[in-house]
Amino acid sequence: MRHLAFVVLFVVAACSFAASISNEFYLRIIFSICTYYLCAAGMNALLGYAGQKSLGQAGLFAAGAYTAALVTTRLGYGPWTALALAAVVSAAFGVAIALPALRVRGPSLAVVTLAFGVVVEKVVSEITEPFGGATGIYAIQPLTLNGKPFTMFQWVVFGVLLSALAHLLLRNLLIGRFGRAFISLQADELAAGSVGVSVYRYKVLAFVIAAITCGVAGALVAQQNQYINSDFISFNLSVFILLVVLFGGAGTIYGPLVGSIFLVILGAVLARWTWIENFVNGALLLFALYAMPKGLMHVISQAANRLLPMREALEPPQSTAALPKRDDAQKDATGSPLLAATNINKSYGGVTPARNVTLTVRSGDIHALIGPNGAGKSTLINILSGVVQPDTGSIEFRGRSLANMSVDAICGQGVARTFQNLRLFKDLSVLENVLLGQHRRIHSGFWAALGSTPHSRSEERRALAKVQSILAFVGLQEYVHSPAGSLAYGLQRRVELARALATEPALLLLDEPAAGLNPSETEELGDLLVRIRDEGISLLLVEHHMDLVMKISDQITVLNYGEKIAAGTPAVIQIDPAVVAAYLGTDEEV
Repeated sequence: MRHLAFVVLFVVAACSFAASISNEFYLRIIFSICTYYLCAAGMNALLGYAGQKSLGQAGLFAAGAYTAALVTTRLGYGPWTALALAAVVSAAFGVAIALPALRVRGPSLAVVTLAFGVVVEKVVSEITEPFGGATGIYAIQPLTLNGKPFTMFQWVVFGVLLSALAHLLLRNLLIGRFGRAFISLQADELAAGSVGVSVYRYKVLAFVIAAITCGVAGALVAQQNQYINSDFISFNLSVFILLVVLFGGAGTIYGPLVGSIFLVILGAVLARWTWIENFVNGALLLFALYAMPKGLMHVISQAANRLLPMREALEPPQSTAALPKRDDAQKDATGSPLLAATNINKSYGGVTPARNVTLTVRSGDIHALIGPNGAGKSTLINILSGVVQPDTGSIEFRGRSLANMSVDAICGQGVARTFQNLRLFKDLSVLENVLLGQHRRIHSGFWAALGSTPHSRSEERRALAKVQSILAFVGLQEYVHSPAGSLAYGLQRRVELARALATEPALLLLDEPAAGLNPSETEELGDLLVRIRDEGISLLLVEHHMDLVMKISDQITVLNYGEKIAAGTPAVIQIDPAVVAAYLGTDEEV
C-alpha cells in the first residue's frame, strides 16, 4: 500500500506540473517520456529480467501504430477499440518473434530480432496498399473524451495514468514468482527447468509483455499525431529503446523511468543539432555498457544508501527445521517401486554411455549409483531428469511414463535434482534461489500475480514460510540474504540441495553431492541425506566417496562402460567380483 500511495502521489505531482505548463512543446516532451517509458518498461522485463536480447522493438512499435491507423481509417472502428486491438495484434507479433528465441540466444537472437524490425520497416515503407508507403497514413482518429479529441494536456494526463498502471502491474509481476522465473532464464536455463520453470512458456511471455507495451506506445503516438509513416519506426528507435533500458538500469523496477526522463529531455535539448543527436546516443550506449553496466538507477541507489543508510535487512522469522509435507506423501508405500527405468540405451556416435540399463528405485530408499569414471552415471541421471532423451527404453515414475517429458514437467511430477557442477543463480540471494524451487508449488496464475490479488500474496507468504523451514533444516538460516555465489563451496552445495528440496519432490536425484567437500563436510552431508530420507523423500545419488555410499545406502547399482554389472545391498556389492574388477582391475597372466 505504501508503494501505491507513492505512485498516486507521483501521478498527482506530474499532472499538476503539466497543468502549470502552457507551452505545448513541453507537454509533448512529457507525453514522449510516457510513450518511451511504456516501451522501455516492457523491454526491461524482456532484457533486464529474462535476459532475451532484442533489437526488433521498432517492428513491434509499428505493429501497434499501424493497427490503430488501419482500424480507424479503413475499418471504421473507434479510437478506443483501435487502441485495444493494437495491444492484441502486438501480442501476436510478440509470439511470432519469440519463436526464434526458443532455438537461438545471445547475439544470434539479437540479429534475428533485428531482421524482424528491418523487414517490418521495409514492408510499411514500400507497400502502398494498405500501409501508405513512404507517404504513410493520415487522418488517424485520436482518443476522445465526451466525443471531443484529447487536448495536449489530456494526452499527457492519459499517458501518465497509463504509465503508472503499467508500472504497478509490471512491478506486481516482477517482484514475485514470475520475476524470479524470468531471472532464472537469464542466469541458467537448465537450472531453471530443473526447478519447474517452463523455459519455453516464460520466454514467450517475456516477449509478449514487451510487445504489448511497445505496441500500445506505438498506437498512442499514431493517434496523438493522427499520422504515421516509416520515419517513426527506423532502426534508431530500437536502439533508443535499448539505450533507455540499459542507461536507466536494466533489471530494476525504476530504471526505465529514470532512463526515459533523462534521455527524452536530453534529446529535446539536442533536437536543434540533429547531426549530433545520434552521436550522443551512441556514446551514451557505449558508456552504459562499459562504464555503468548496472545503469543510472544503480548509481542513484548507491548515493541514496550513502546519504540515508538503510537499516540492515531483518532475518526471516525462525521456523521449525522440517521439510514441507507433500500433499501426496502417503501415495508411495515404503518398499514399493517408485522409479523403474527399463532397457535404457543412449549412444553418441561410437560412444555408448548407457547400454540396456535397468534400474529400480524403491520408495523410502537411498539408492546409490556408482562406477568408475566414464561409466555412464551422470548420463543416466540426465536421462532420468529429462535433460537427455534416451534412444530406446522406458522410464516410469509412480507408474506413469516420463517419455518425452520436458525437464520442468518431470520436476512437476515430483523428481528433483542437483548437478555435478553447481548450477546456482549466483547473483540471487540464498532465499531467492530456494524460493525458485517453490515455483510450481505457488498456484496463483499470471492474472492473479499481475493484479497482486490477496490469493497471490497469500501464496507468496506460504511459499516463504516453507522455504524458511527448509533453510533451517539444512542449516542455512544465517545466510538467507547473502548472494548465493558469495558463499563457500560447501555452503553453495547446500543451497542447491535446499533449492531441490523446495520443489517438494518424492525422488531426489543427486549427481555427486559430495564433490569438492572436505571429510567433515562429507560426513555432515551423509547425516543430512539420511534425515531427508527419514522425511519421506527417496534418493538416487551418484557418488565417488565409497565410505559415504556404504554408510548411508540401502541399495546400490554399479555401472561400468554404460552397462549394469551389479546391484544389491552395500554388503553384497563390496564383495562382488565384477565390482572389484571394475574398480581395481584383474590380474592377467603374462
